[in-house]
Amino acid sequence: MKKLVLLAILVLLAGFVGYKLFWQKKPVVAEIKDEPLRISKNTSVFNTAMAVLLNDYYSLKDSLVEWNASGADRQALALAQKTDSLPFRELRADSMLVLTAKNLAVSVESEAKGLIGEANIDQKRRAFNMLTEEMYNLVRTVHYDGQIIYHIRCPMAFGDSAEGYWLTNTNTIINPYLGKKHPTYGAKMIGCGELTDSIDFTK
Repeated sequence: MKKLVLLAILVLLAGFVGYKLFWQKKPVVAEIKDEPLRISKNTSVFNTAMAVLLNDYYSLKDSLVEWNASGADRQALALAQKTDSLPFRELRADSMLVLTAKNLAVSVESEAKGLIGEANIDQKRRAFNMLTEEMYNLVRTVHYDGQIIYHIRCPMAFGDSAEGYWLTNTNTIINPYLGKKHPTYGAKMIGCGELTDSIDFTK
């Protein structure tokens, strides 16, 4: 009888050991990989400052649509002042990206001030084209996620073969290079342009 009890205990013990060794699932340990630092969703403070900056840019664009040189100067000054006070400390990004963004902001400010110094609206439009390039790069660098921004090309901004670009928060084309009061076309070319990019970090 004792032998049977001992045998039963051994069988149970063997079964328990077998279960532990072969059937019980081992915990899965996730492998942690080093990844490069990425920019995340921006803070509301930074997005608000960028929205105000972009609104000044859009108002500058609208002044050029209306052939309003003095209005363009006022908006360019406002834009330069807003650029100088962008809260980069609120930008969630690695240090190299923040440095790049700061350098682009300095370029935006410089181009905006340069536009004010131009003598006529044609020259202001050329300055606006350079300003647009810096704004385009800034928006993409900081991954601005407050709205979708459209990058539009005018193939004849400065003559039949010289192109110019602008940014807008709508995909409706209203051309700031030809505008509403062009000496040759009047307002007929206001819709001239093509979408080249849509910057969408909102998702």
